[in-house]
Amino acid sequence: MKLVWENAAEADRAEIYDYIGRDNADAADKLEALFEKKASQLLACPHMGRLGRFPGTREWVAHPHYILIYSATPQTVRILRVLHTARHWP
Repeated sequence: MKLVWENAAEADRAEIYDYIGRDNADAADKLEALFEKKASQLLACPHMGRLGRFPGTREWVAHPHYILIYSATPQTVRILRVLHTARHWP
């Protein structure tokens, strides 16, 4: 199975990293590593996240404040967005 980070998810990660990194580069690095770890867990069991609020998506809590929005096929897990829990989705 393959893991793909869509452009919007990559942009979300960069924005989060920059925002947190302004005050604490170590925390930004740790959060980035956590996103990678949590996304990789989906390769073993792509349906472990809850059903998404948008049709065809699922949601996986990567951190108490961040959710990975993704879709899964038998061949690929696509991370669509990385959203702060305070943001409205969709």
